[in-house]
Amino acid sequence: MGSFSIWHWLIVLVVVLLIFGTKKLRNIGADLGGAVKGFKDGMKTADDDKPAPKLDNASTAQTFEGEVKDKSKS
Repeated sequence: MGSFSIWHWLIVLVVVLLIFGTKKLRNIGADLGGAVKGFKDGMKTADDDKPAPKLDNASTAQTFEGEVKDKSKS
């Protein structure tokens, strides 16, 4: 009773087609596809614009020395 059968999904599809129509659904699909493509292109160019971090440069590395004190002591 918790899962839908194929007949339930077919009835939902017919109702959606009757309410929105095929032309409107096609336009919604095209708009959604264009938005996803634009998002992917934007992510691709954002990754290309960033320079790769240099991790092997030892002159910028810093070492901190110190003593850890216990905060639970009063």
